Amino acid sequence: MAIYRKNPLETGKIYHILNKSIADFIIFDSKSDFRRMLETIKYYQIKNQSIKLSRSLELKSKYKEGKVSRPSDLLGNKENLVKIIAYCIMPTHIHLVLEQLQDHGVSIFMSKVQNSYARYFNISRNRKGPLWQGRFKNILVESDDQLYHLTRYIHLNPVTAYLVEKPEEWDFSSYKEYLGAREDKICKYDDLFEVDLSSYQEFTESRISDQRELQKIKKIALE
Repeated sequence: MAIYRKNPLETGKIYHILNKSIADFIIFDSKSDFRRMLETIKYYQIKNQSIKLSRSLELKSKYKEGKVSRPSDLLGNKENLVKIIAYCIMPTHIHLVLEQLQDHGVSIFMSKVQNSYARYFNISRNRKGPLWQGRFKNILVESDDQLYHLTRYIHLNPVTAYLVEKPEEWDFSSYKEYLGAREDKICKYDDLFEVDLSSYQEFTESRISDQRELQKIKKIALE
């Protein structure tokens, strides 16, 4: 069950959502972990899923093998809790840009995502206990310009952390979706802004050195 906030997020508003692991513990350390989180956020954006994600993935696998009929969560006409605008999954934390479509939608969605992934992680590692730092943080996005720049900041996270040299080398963010290089899309942003592929790539990658320098300054200040 989701824990609702004293000051609920507003339906129709867009938020930058962030949560981290406890003590910066690496909770995504293999491609299968990253893919599991991608499946998790894709699955639980839909309201009132009737089965757990693990069962859904099992049925999808059997469907591809022709062993069962089409699973219900692959069908259309589903009502969403949130709209996913951008995302980046890092080894110790996740960034999401979400529009809340239902009252308490973000809280319900994040509760399901975090609980589902924690169960998967703990079972796969024979581990017990909490995985996430606590409640997710949220920042209201107040303008289209702020939103556009936020997507760049999120897509540059793996580069800023020196995990890759170019954002398109990181498979676990929405950057490739923005460049039109991914078929299995999670994000929807066409009604918010237009993305010209070449100009967005230049807009994003021109900021790499600046964002890395800002991160260094931030780290020094914290020390």
